[in-house]
This record gives sequence, structure tokens and C-alpha cells, in this order.
Amino acid sequence: MSNCCEYDGVICNSNAVRLVKLLSDRHLKIAFAESLTGGMLTSMLVDVPGSSSVLDGSVVSYSNDVKMSKLKVPESVLNSVGAVSAECAVYMAAGVLQLMLSDFAVSVTGIAGPGGEEPGKPVGTVFIGLADKSGFNKSYRFVFEGNRTDVRKATCDKAMELILSHIENL
Repeated sequence: MSNCCEYDGVICNSNAVRLVKLLSDRHLKIAFAESLTGGMLTSMLVDVPGSSSVLDGSVVSYSNDVKMSKLKVPESVLNSVGAVSAECAVYMAAGVLQLMLSDFAVSVTGIAGPGGEEPGKPVGTVFIGLADKSGFNKSYRFVFEGNRTDVRKATCDKAMELILSHIENL
């Protein structure tokens, strides 16, 4: 695990520790919508003692059916630009924010590989969405290098960095 630290006797991701502390100090909650990471992002947060006070929940939306039914991603978005898109990430973040009634939400969708690349979307293409209850909703595009595990871990690390920066700059 990259960016590790020991916190309360447990080895955790240092950004996850920072996020739990930040949310806890401000009495705020977060939710996640994960596709390519399959719950890894949520797991990173749950590794941190005290995370139960800040995590409302998560949706692992690996299939398009779950993206549509649980996160309210329009079928037209999935048909026109696909699940690996800025638009999908924005809808996923908004959907899990509304579903969990959280203060903040993070979504991740992408191509971890080794296959699955599409024109203009090589393996490692990832979109991370951030949303908050004030109406902010934005996605960010990245292309990470490495194997499937590397891409998934890099996605989680970057998602933690982005949400930390967003909350700290409010």
C-alpha cells in the first residue's frame, strides 16, 4: 500500500487518516461510488479507526445496470459516451451523494486493464468525480500507468488527494 502510516496501532493509508480526521473534526460525512476499484477506496477509509463516524456508505457499481438503477446515471449517457467518461463520473458522484444523504461524495470509473481499452481511452484511463451538498460536482481525467493493481491503487490515492484538497479549500 502506498502512502502508509501507523495510526492507532493500525497500518493505514496516510491520506485516508487525514480524511477521517478532517471529516470528523468538521462533523461531516462522505460516500463513495466505485466501479474499477471495486470497493478498494472504501476499504482504505474503513481501515482507519474511527471511520464509522464519517462514512455513510458506498456503492460498488461495476455494472451499468447498477449505475443506472442505484446511482441514476442516465442510460443515454452510458450509450453515448460510456461508463468511462466525465459525464458518468459526475452522475455517479451526484447519485451516491443523494442516495446516502452525505456531505461529500467521490466516484471512480475507468479501465484498469489488462484489456478493455477503447478509442481515446487507453488502459489506465480513469475519471474521478467529486460532489458536495452545496451543488459542486466535477470530474477529473487521469491516465495511470502500470498493471491492473497499480491503476486501481493510483486511482484510490488520487481520489483521496482530490477530496482532501476540495474539503480543505472550502
